[in-house]
Amino acid sequence: MQTDLSIIAVIPARYASQRLPGKPLIDLDGMTMIQRVYRQVIKSRLIGTVIVATDDERILESVAAVGGNAVLTDPELPSGSDRVAAVVADIKADIIVNVQGDEPLISPAMIDETIQGLIETPNAGVATPARVITDARDITNPNCVKVVCDVHGRALYFSRSPIPYIRDTDKPERWLDTYSFLKHLGLYVYRRSVLEQFVSLARTQLEKAEQLEQLRLLENGIWIQMVKTEYDSLPVDTAGDVEKIRAILKEHSS
Repeated sequence: MQTDLSIIAVIPARYASQRLPGKPLIDLDGMTMIQRVYRQVIKSRLIGTVIVATDDERILESVAAVGGNAVLTDPELPSGSDRVAAVVADIKADIIVNVQGDEPLISPAMIDETIQGLIETPNAGVATPARVITDARDITNPNCVKVVCDVHGRALYFSRSPIPYIRDTDKPERWLDTYSFLKHLGLYVYRRSVLEQFVSLARTQLEKAEQLEQLRLLENGIWIQMVKTEYDSLPVDTAGDVEKIRAILKEHSS
């Protein structure tokens, strides 16, 4: 798809992590995690520029080692979205893509279809992907964020709890026969004005309760367009996730 819009991707990558300190620099089969994320994002057909936003010189050097572009941001910034907004403040861009820095296997095709979803929905301020859940265990897993939408694909609510709740049975393994549950994948495509508005807003009650910053957008009446995808996502949150990623990479390399 051809577009005259200026599109930039920013990958926030913070060194400090409660569960995995130094997470962006973890070795994943010969490359650091942030290098792998960067390599995936630059494969996008629609993104013109990719920048890593970090608070640490070591991450900056890791990105530079693969010819990437990285900038240092204020370590006191409260979130990845604030880091993204700080980077693009003086850069011309119509659409800003926030790619999580712990997604070393993120699909470039999923990034492009999410961008396209925003472009094709003029009234939406944000687009983000979701896929149908096929494993009933994900329905009750709080680390798997669920989303429900209206008939036009606009997000109604995100939750770590099962939504909707299927009243006729208390067995989640049977819920999949009743409803197509959606798993939210943490990629965000913003119109510039909406990103600027977002980071200027105070945290909301629902955002604090669920620890999901996208709820701040919904609570302030911002249209989030969900883009259904066949691709999945495997973010690195634990040491177990690191081993899963390494196993996948070794399998592909062999």
